[in-house]
Amino acid sequence: MQTTTDIETTGHTCAAWHDVGEPDDFPDGAVWPVVVGGLPVAVFREGEGLYALYDLCTHGAAKLSDGYVEDGCVECPLHQGTFDIRTGAPCKAPVTEAVRTFPVRVVAGRVEVGV
Repeated sequence: MQTTTDIETTGHTCAAWHDVGEPDDFPDGAVWPVVVGGLPVAVFREGEGLYALYDLCTHGAAKLSDGYVEDGCVECPLHQGTFDIRTGAPCKAPVTEAVRTFPVRVVAGRVEVGV
């Protein structure tokens, strides 16, 4: 399973890893809202990859976990702008600012998100 695991692959450092479930809890092509370290996070699975974004659109403050996932992007349910689930980069207007990403790893059969 492809995961983002450390500063070399994510560009982030994290203070702590938080358990959010088992890999099978996250179906392919779906998005799941979780709370990690008090922050709203949307967890995505695309094929064997697991990814995590801050669960608020940078344009309209809508929950990305309420959005539609297609071709590696999540669509904001408020204004239909899209973000790349792997990088947080905007894919389609009206969003122009990237959303925060979080590193994800699988340890001993459990999915962890770092914040």
